[in-house]
Amino acid sequence: MINSGDTAFVLISAALVMLMTPALAFFYGGIVRRKNVLGILMQCMAILAFVSIQWVLFGYSLSFAPGNAILGSLKWAGLNGVGLEPYADYAATIPHQAFMIFQAMFAIITPALIIGAFAERMKFSGFMIFILLWATLVYDPVAHWVWGIGGWLRNFGALDFAGGTVVHVNAGIAALVTALLIGKRRGVERSPAPHNLPFVVLGAGLLWFGWFGFNSGSALAANGLAVNAFVVTNTAAAAAGLSWATLEWMFNGKPTIFGTVTGAVAGLVAITPAAGFVSVIPAIIIGLLVSVFCYIAVAYVKPKLGYDDSLDAFGVHGIGGIWGALATGLFASKAVNPAGSDGLFFGNPHQLFVQAVAVLVTIVYSAIVTFIIYKVVDAAIGMRVSEKEETVGLDLSQHHEGAYTMVE
Repeated sequence: MINSGDTAFVLISAALVMLMTPALAFFYGGIVRRKNVLGILMQCMAILAFVSIQWVLFGYSLSFAPGNAILGSLKWAGLNGVGLEPYADYAATIPHQAFMIFQAMFAIITPALIIGAFAERMKFSGFMIFILLWATLVYDPVAHWVWGIGGWLRNFGALDFAGGTVVHVNAGIAALVTALLIGKRRGVERSPAPHNLPFVVLGAGLLWFGWFGFNSGSALAANGLAVNAFVVTNTAAAAAGLSWATLEWMFNGKPTIFGTVTGAVAGLVAITPAAGFVSVIPAIIIGLLVSVFCYIAVAYVKPKLGYDDSLDAFGVHGIGGIWGALATGLFASKAVNPAGSDGLFFGNPHQLFVQAVAVLVTIVYSAIVTFIIYKVVDAAIGMRVSEKEETVGLDLSQHHEGAYTMVE
């Protein structure tokens, strides 16, 4: 039976999640050098267009259609059989197409997160092929494992309310692999500072706003669970932003707006898998600690290991997603969501084991398949721009546009 309130809520949530991809474009675009800002915006908007088509043609079917434990079938290719009546196995009170389009926005934002790792140095042609293959061969199978009916991690008992493993661990590991394979940016040591911090703050604010659709909408109904997800999402982001600012204050003498919004995004990442399973005090703990883990990864581990994850896609989304997925295994409570499970601190240590298995499997699968995809595309058409193109910047070399008019 279709519920008009639930349907309206899920459609609005889908619109909010859609907004997150342009928001990410501003967040990432502000961090890169000015000669590459349009390159970032173009990559994000291209994914929005490209994956939207991939999803309705076959991506949704591979992710959610009845299949086996590893992959959905092509039964719903071209949205065949995905109509305006509910599909009760996923959502009993909204049209099937409403569920499909809500999930489409997750499939779009996930590969967009990876952009942060190879920013300022990937050919647009190689990028487009890489994204199509990654969405099809990495995102769709992992989404099926965790969320699809019959998916093996779902059957194993893994909890992932809105995409800790499916979105953030998955994209974060792919980000690390691509950063290692493509190599460091040229000349970045001379100008590492974000070129436009107001863009970064605008993007972060819109991400925070859109994240309410991301997490609350995953309740798939306008109900108490959606309210819980909304409240803990805001709380974890706030705690993490304060935590990162405090760490900067302690170690660098001054808090920065860049650090504060980076912390807030890390908090949003970490609460994503837990939003429908934890209450507000665990959300504060998850937010406070994620900034500690991500700060260590970004400020100490990355410089020590020497890889160039340009915009810290791995340091924030990978590390934050791993912590969030494991924290779900610590703090999940059936009192919040009877359909979920209790975590370690509520008398069920097995749930932490299940979460750890889901994280480990996602890390290994994403790393191996991302590596293969990158190598194949690189061998076929090349992934990195030439030294001259990189020096000029991707805006001019890849798109023949400039973001700013320079007046002498």
